[in-house]
Amino acid sequence: MIGILGGMGTQAGLDFCNKLAVLNRGKIDQEYPLFLLYNKSNIPGRPESIGSQTKSLSNKSTNKVSKEKYNKVLKSLLKGCKLLEKNKCRFIVIPCNTAHYWFDDLRKKINIPIINMPKEVFKFTKTKCKKNSKIGLLATEGTLNTGVYKKIFEKNYQLIEPSHKLQKSSVNKAIKLVKMGNVKSAAKVIKPAINSLVKMKCKKIILGCTELPIAIFAFKSFKNVKSSKIFLDPNLILAHSAMIKHKN
Repeated sequence: MIGILGGMGTQAGLDFCNKLAVLNRGKIDQEYPLFLLYNKSNIPGRPESIGSQTKSLSNKSTNKVSKEKYNKVLKSLLKGCKLLEKNKCRFIVIPCNTAHYWFDDLRKKINIPIINMPKEVFKFTKTKCKKNSKIGLLATEGTLNTGVYKKIFEKNYQLIEPSHKLQKSSVNKAIKLVKMGNVKSAAKVIKPAINSLVKMKCKKIILGCTELPIAIFAFKSFKNVKSSKIFLDPNLILAHSAMIKHKN
């Protein structure tokens, strides 16, 4: 059974479950994959808990604040993983890119495997793009600042991010709108950031926040998602990887 630690956000977790089911559609109920979704929506905000710095704090105090927030998120993620482990899941997937900042510490404390989403995206990218290609990255500021993708991609690809202005007005806003359930508006808001990466000649664009595929593929068929020539959808890639591991 696949263990899914969701709730980051709730729609992103459900999007992963839907892709998992559609990719492995059965003729009868019993042919669908077995999975357990823990929609742990009370996990503290991941981007807000990364690099929490206040100008009025000294460096020592700042580090303390950051560590406290980091550990608070880690504790909540760990509690979710432990529940899935206790319920006899064979392995865990986490449909949240930013949460992978905590991946190494989680893996040390969990006795079943956790599939690393950014690493699976990297493996998939290697099958689609030549070395040193420009790859666009749309993600939360937390994912960008901590190098969740950069650490894995930097030796093989040029990761291109939108400008600071577009990050604020387009990417961050689109993510927030999806979390609020306003998908139509999110689909419009994210377009300037996409266009800027296309103009910079990015061969592919990683949708490095699990809210973004919901915005970009809103009201489009699943066929459009699978056949996209520009976008790399980590939720879709993770669903593929989960089923391969589930069948082995």
